Amino acid sequence: MTVQSHTLPNGFRIVTEHMPGLKSASIGVWVKAGGRHERADQNGIAHFLEHMAFKGTKRRTARQIAEEIEDAGGYINAYTSREMTAYYARVLEDDIALGLDIIADIILNPVFDPREIEVERGVILQEIGQCHDTPDDIVFDWLQEAAYPDQPLGRPILGAPDRVSCFGRDDLARFVAEHYAPGEMILAAAGAVDHDAIVALAEAHFGAMEVPGPVLTAEPARFLGGERREVRDLEQVHFALALDGPDYRDPAIYTAQIYSIALGGGMSSRLFQTIREERGLCYTIFAQFGAYADGGMTTIYAGTAADQIGELAMLTADELKRAAGDIDAAEVARARAQMKAGLLMGLESPSARAERLARMTAIWGKVPSIEETIERIDAVTTGDIRAFGETMATRAAAALTLYGPIDRAPDLTSLKERLAA
Repeated sequence: MTVQSHTLPNGFRIVTEHMPGLKSASIGVWVKAGGRHERADQNGIAHFLEHMAFKGTKRRTARQIAEEIEDAGGYINAYTSREMTAYYARVLEDDIALGLDIIADIILNPVFDPREIEVERGVILQEIGQCHDTPDDIVFDWLQEAAYPDQPLGRPILGAPDRVSCFGRDDLARFVAEHYAPGEMILAAAGAVDHDAIVALAEAHFGAMEVPGPVLTAEPARFLGGERREVRDLEQVHFALALDGPDYRDPAIYTAQIYSIALGGGMSSRLFQTIREERGLCYTIFAQFGAYADGGMTTIYAGTAADQIGELAMLTADELKRAAGDIDAAEVARARAQMKAGLLMGLESPSARAERLARMTAIWGKVPSIEETIERIDAVTTGDIRAFGETMATRAAAALTLYGPIDRAPDLTSLKERLAA
């Protein structure tokens, strides 16, 4: 498999990877315009814009967008994250030009029909309501806010209902003008693709985009930490803890990922074995690591009964301390193996390949080889994991969110005291 890249004169980037034996391809455009690029009065507009892309263009109605891609047996979708908005399709080899034509159309030619804006506003408000009624969704939004208070990175991607209720056509067009520049876009394609053909299609669709003045940059991330406690009559307390970590350009990111897997990434992990298997305190508990351009965090989540939340929280602190001192080579090797297997298994899909192409290009300006990534994973030692664990347990800033019947739940100060004991 060969990764090839090209940049158009206006800064629009193309990166492709041919995967022999496939008859389909995943193709999409990733735009460096996510939740963290919004001003406070724009919170939720990147996500609103993603929705409106499918509501009609100068060439196609919303129904035509759906029917054209599905007439060819394809699939089209989009998502908004805190750092990117992606528009992508999965199509058969012969329909790549059609898929890219539709993606280019919805990005470059949206009409923002006021009637469709009102319809989609109602859809998004329902989506926000659904999130608020899903405890293990909303608890992570609140955790993000506690970690990055009063910052774009801490605001919910869906936005607040009062802001979403006010967005109009001019607001959407302004956000596009501020952030949808060719130099902020990456076209990624993987599967049954021909690089030169993709470049030619990209040139035809995006080559005429004008280079604007300086694009507005995102506010730097500052993990400050804090606590949010919300009482609600639920069956369980939802517990989420975040610890400040490296950004995705920091070499320590591999250590952070392996650490989170060993701590709570699977059935053999420390948190799962101690808190679920030995004590029976929860059904779900896990740890994971996520990173941004200028920050990252290790996150631990669990749900448990009101009368068991104190024990679960303190045992979590104990496992954080214990990992810093006695995590062993076998655990690290197992976590490394899980990380490598997850990476390699995921990349058997052209959609995952295209996603990786776009993300690596956005982060590094190039796509590291899989072999290089594996080497970096294998280079992480048991000593590295213990040192990282010691930082997590004793020096990292922390954020805590608790939701549900939380009367018996310890606060963040108590957890820090337990870690320091």
